[in-house]
Formats: sequence, structure tokens, C-alpha cells
Amino acid sequence: MSSRSSQQRRAGWRRAVPAAAAVAVGVMAMGALTPPAASAATRPDTVQQGLNALVKDDGVPAALASVTDHGRRSLTYTAGVGDLATGSEVPRDGQVRVGSNTKTFTAVVVLQLVGEKRIALDAPVETYLPDVVRGEGIDGRRIKVRELLQQTSGLPNYSNYLGEDVQHYEPRQLLDIALQHRAEFAPGTQWKYSNTNYVLAGLMVEKVTGRTLAQEIDQRIIKRLGLRHTYFPAPGDVTIREPHPTGYYRDSAGAPPQDVTEFDPSWAWAAGQMISTNSDLNRFFSELLTGDLLKPAQRVQMRTATLPADETFGPGARYGLGLVSKPLSCGGLYWGHGGSYPGYETRGGATVGGRAANVAVSVQLSDEATRGRVDRVVDAALCR
Repeated sequence: MSSRSSQQRRAGWRRAVPAAAAVAVGVMAMGALTPPAASAATRPDTVQQGLNALVKDDGVPAALASVTDHGRRSLTYTAGVGDLATGSEVPRDGQVRVGSNTKTFTAVVVLQLVGEKRIALDAPVETYLPDVVRGEGIDGRRIKVRELLQQTSGLPNYSNYLGEDVQHYEPRQLLDIALQHRAEFAPGTQWKYSNTNYVLAGLMVEKVTGRTLAQEIDQRIIKRLGLRHTYFPAPGDVTIREPHPTGYYRDSAGAPPQDVTEFDPSWAWAAGQMISTNSDLNRFFSELLTGDLLKPAQRVQMRTATLPADETFGPGARYGLGLVSKPLSCGGLYWGHGGSYPGYETRGGATVGGRAANVAVSVQLSDEATRGRVDRVVDAALCR
């Protein structure tokens, strides 16, 4: 991710870091981290070398990766330490907060409802949420469902306006924060990333189904695919259930890392609240591209009419309906999303040819150079 708009978006995510997390934990010097020796099952290769470099040269506390070949053989990798205070090992295929990868899960549920004729992509948001979306230059009668999923609604990004106080947010509160601000542009005329689009998409799911978004994601995706390490945290749940690396946050380059592993994720909701593992994300994106998670028409819709998203996702990236395509150095594309969340950064996706790779680091990245190097580890995994 790069550009002014992505910097503003990251600033919005950062504002949600609770003040209580501002006390620095006792840590060893970042430059002193040494990646553990690779086991025989994961001998040093381009993926392992890439993770080692992220720890040694970029100072990420922990780096994890999972690579799946055509849905069969799966390799997992780790580098660094799981906790800076204790020096514990990085849990292999540990759980992390996957941030905006949540958007793809939300988009899939919406598209499943489209396939069931319960939502229409070109219907106005007003059809499903009457009299809800109103503001300066904002009118739900003029915003299409498709424009929410494709990030072309012009809705302001609520996360740019969150305060620093620790608190629980209801989804409508997040929407209300956004609606206090003027529209960025007329619907359908530009592309700009906004978490508000996905809060609205989640609210539509709940209105149409009569069930919570978490329930719909769990029944329609998680249980259906057997994603045993993936879940949407319940209200008030600030923990990560299974083995996981400690998540860190730095106010600026060189600042001491702060432990931000546990705090209320409700401010991210349908835009970024979920927890998963690299291997579960591999299965999700692979099944999304080639399985029956969506009907053929909706699977095609998700990946067509994509728009340039270089500013946010890097060179050559394009945004569809909650799904991002990126070019591979060896030719072709891979499809995924990625997530940036206080304490964690995730990158990866799958190819239509059957390979999948996801990489996670245990700190929210603050510079484009490191983010680009994480992307290159994904590229190496998918191209080898």
C-alpha cells in the first residue's frame, strides 16, 4: 500500500490503538533478533529467506507464512520470536488478526445473497436500509450495493475520525461517525478505499437475513469450508483464542514496540474484525476462486470490472468486489486482499492455477518499503 490515501487510512486504524497499550513492554533490541534455525521440513528457501530478512533487516518481531500447492501439500514457516519479553517461539501457523481480509468474507456473504436473489448488486442501498444513509452529499438512494463492495461509493472513511479512547462500538455508531462528514465524491465516479462501505454491507446482510453478520459468516463460509482456526470475535471478546504471536505497534520508526494484542476490535467490525491463520486464508481464497462458495455468475462478477488500486495496494493492483488482483513476477495474477491492523499485517492470496500463500508479521507496518518486501515474499511463494 502506498500514497496519501493509504497513509490517511492507516492513520485511521492507528487511532483505535487504546491508550492503555501505550506502556511499552520490556523488550530486547529489535536489531538483535535472530531467526530460529529452519527445521528439516522447512529448509531455507526463498520464502524462509524472505521471512528471515523481514526479522533481521526490517525489525519485525515475528514473521509467519503458509504455502499451499494445489490444495494438497502445505508448508508453514516462521522467523523471529513470538514474544519480545519472553523470547518464546513463534507458533507455527499461529492465529493473527487479519484486518481487512474480513472485507472479502463480508463481500462473499453479500454475493451469496445476490445469488439467492435476496440482494441485487445494482439496487440502491436504500432498498435494504431505508432512511439510514443520509448526510452532506450522501444519499442511500443514489449509492448502489455494487459501489459499496467496489469502493466507489464516495462515503467518508469513519476510521479516519475515531478518537483515542478505549470503547466498544456498535456498527451503527461507526456509520454515524462517517455520516457526520461530507461525501468524498459522487457515487460511481471515483475509487477510494473506505471502511464505511463494508460496515454498510454488513448492516445490509443483517437486515436481509435477520441474523448477525458473524453468524452468517460462520455458517456460510467458516463451517462450510472447515476453517477450524478462523472466527469473528464475539462482542467484548478482546482475546485471540489459539496460539499466536504477540502483536506490536510502533508510533514511529525506532520507537519502542507496544503490546496491542488484546483490545476490543469492534471498531473494525465488517471491515476488519476477524481472526484467522495463514493456512485458513489459503483455503478460503483458493475455494473462492475455484470452488462452489459462490455461484459461477457471482464468482465472475467478483473478479470483473476491476478498478486500479495502485495507490492503496501497490503497483498493478486492481480492486473488484471485495477482492484484489496483483500481478506476479512470473506472469499472471493472484487474488486476495490483505489486512493492516494494530499489531499485525497480512498479505497473500491464491492463483486460479491452485497455489496459495499468505504471510503475516506481528506488527502493523508503517513504511511502504517493508510492506513491499512482504509482498515480494508472497510473490516468491507463488512463483516458485
